[in-house]
Order: sequence, then structure tokens, then C-alpha cells
Amino acid sequence: MDALREALAAVRETATQGRAAALETSLAQLPDAVAARLSARATSSLVSVINATGVVIHTNLGRAPLSREAAAHVAAIAAGYSNLELDLESGSRGDRETHAEERLRRILDCPATLVVNNNAAAVLLAVNTLADGREVIVSRGQLVEIGGSFRIPDVVEKAGGRLREVGTTNRTRLTDYRGAISPQTGALLRVHPSNFRIVGFAEEASRDELVALATETKAPLIEDMGSGLLAPLPTVPAEETVSQALRAGVDVVTFSGDKLLGGPQAGLLAGRADLLAAMRQNPLYRALRVDKMTMAALDVVLGDHEAQRAATAVPVLRLLHRDLDGLRAAGARVTAALRGLALLDAVLLESTGPVGGGAAPTLERPTIVVSLRHQGCTPDVLAAALRRAPRPVVPRVAKDAVWLDLRAIPEEDEAALVE
Repeated sequence: MDALREALAAVRETATQGRAAALETSLAQLPDAVAARLSARATSSLVSVINATGVVIHTNLGRAPLSREAAAHVAAIAAGYSNLELDLESGSRGDRETHAEERLRRILDCPATLVVNNNAAAVLLAVNTLADGREVIVSRGQLVEIGGSFRIPDVVEKAGGRLREVGTTNRTRLTDYRGAISPQTGALLRVHPSNFRIVGFAEEASRDELVALATETKAPLIEDMGSGLLAPLPTVPAEETVSQALRAGVDVVTFSGDKLLGGPQAGLLAGRADLLAAMRQNPLYRALRVDKMTMAALDVVLGDHEAQRAATAVPVLRLLHRDLDGLRAAGARVTAALRGLALLDAVLLESTGPVGGGAAPTLERPTIVVSLRHQGCTPDVLAAALRRAPRPVVPRVAKDAVWLDLRAIPEEDEAALVE
């Protein structure tokens, strides 16, 4: 009935325009219009797409794709019952934290970890637990805003902390932090500048300097590392690992599960056992914790990292590691398949593209692009048509052409791309 009413409303709108021919056409198409609306309602709006943008960690496209093994484990856990909070050995109630967190502690060699639903939640929980009603000292050069209007000042305020800005936009020294320390200080906060860099006449207090200051003043140091890199990545040399921050003595490190770690959306915390135990007792933790499907996916991905096979088993890392020769071969296969299509010109180009997800904002990775021009339509029209395909393709438009960047298209998706 809803679909019929919507279709009739469209016909009435045509009728008010007084165009008889258009009204006759609209009436003739009414059954198809109703069927189309019913079909749209029966179909999920969340669908699998082919990422031809070249951005491997693309926030709008769901960030990190999971491996088939991780996805299969999630499906198995979601489809039935599980021992999420049951100790199978004793038969008594267990802790959901044991499934992924014990593995994460071993990987990071740290005393305590915690999992919540994203990195913003991790920062919120840390600040609320350690500095509710007290000052949080942050460099002005690190008051970042990332996608979706996530702003550090807003998160600190919502967590109950009072923001204490120090230094200037481009220069903040250790003396700035030291001068701000007072009995009202709840925590020091160091923030990864995930989507920008300040260059030129710039200076920031180092991590080691802040660790020493935190130790001296007993004010805990929280570091938001954002991207969640667990092991050095030669293809993204500018990114530091979580272990580096922990070994340096940072009290609490927060990071994402769905960026360079390559897992599901999650916010991870690691560091001092007493501080994380306090966070676990915070009522906010229950509101921010993850569900069984996230825990299942995270456990598999962390298992790949622990076994040191992440470079090939975790899709994000595998795609970032692809070399130009492999991408050229893929481009040759796709281009050869498309060249026989009427009105379509396909050309191979070399280009560069970002990692995405706020990781290494100044780094451009080399890539191979299939550039498409259609003799019957503009690039924008062609791109829109690709996005409406049964398996949508999301390209980028550049230099008056549609670009299919192959960096984030695995070999098993090439046939679907060509189709």
C-alpha cells in the first residue's frame, strides 16, 4: 500500500503540470513504478561494492575489509550460540575480554588491554576515567578534527575533562606542558595528527620528554595513535607502532582496530594495568563495549598478527604491499577485457594515491589506473552508472576520465569489475 501511494503521488504530481502526454506515460508506467519501489524495499541498502578509488582504508567504504577466514568466523558466531561469556572448562560465567584481549596483550607485551567500539570511544573512556572534572593538557598543534566531525576538544569536554591548551599551533615545547601542570591536572594527552602535517617552522615536545614529565608529576600520559599499526610497515614508514609508544613508557595508548591493524571497527586501549582496570569499572565501559561479532573478527585478525602472517592474510596490509608489476599485470588483464566494448576507450596509466584512514597523510603510494572515456556520455555520468551497477563500482573522476584505480581491487574481484 505504501508503494502504491508513493507511485500514485508521483502520477498526481505529473497531472498537476497539465501535460497530457506525460500523464498518459506516467499512468502506463504505474505498475513498473510500484514494482520498483517494492523491489527497493526488499533489498538491503548496505551492499558490497568494488573499491576503485585506490584508497585502501576508505572511511566511506567501510575502511578495512576482512579476510574470508575472519568473515567466516563472524558468520559462524553470529548464526548460533557461542561461549562469549562462558568458561567452558568450569561451566561458570566467563569474561568476553579473554577472547581477543589476551592475544592483544601477548602481541604488545603489555600488562593490560581493553576493547571498545571505536577509537573515539577509547579516548572518551580514558579521559572520563582519569580526568573527569579535571584538566587535560593538550598541545594546540594536536587539537585535530578528523572525518565525521570528530574533534579532540569536543571529546574531552563530553568526557568531563577541562581542556587546557598549551603552546601555539606550530610550536609547543616541554616548558609549555610543565608550566600548565597543577593540582587540577588529570592527564596529559598526546594526539596523532592523523590527517594533516605541520611543516616548516614547527616544533613539538617529544614522546620521551612527555613520558619523563608524566613520571615526574604523576599525571598519566594518554596517547591517541589513531591508525593502530602493530608492526613496522615498510610501505608506510612514517607511522609508528603501538609497541613503540608502550616501550617508551606511555601510560595508556588508544588506537583503531579497522585502520592499519586491518580488523573490524573497534577502539583498543593498552597500557598500565591499574589505569585500565579503573576504566573497566567505569559504567561507560559497558555502554561502549563491542558485541560478539566484532570480538570474533578481531580475534581472527589478531591471530594473523600474532602468527606473523598479517602481511599476506590481512587484506589491508596485502593491498598496501602490492607492487607495481603485479598491478600492471592486473591492469593489462582488465584493459584487454574492456577494449572490445563499443564506444569505450580504456588506457593504462601510472599514478599515486593515499593510504587513507588518516594514516601517513603526506604519503602517496604508486599505483596503476585504467582510464575510461565513453564516447556517449561524460565521465560523471559514466561514474554514476558504475555506482548503480548490480555490484556497484566506486571509481574516481580525474583528467576528464573515469579512473579505475587497481590498488584496492583484489584479483578475485577483477571478473566482477569487468562485468
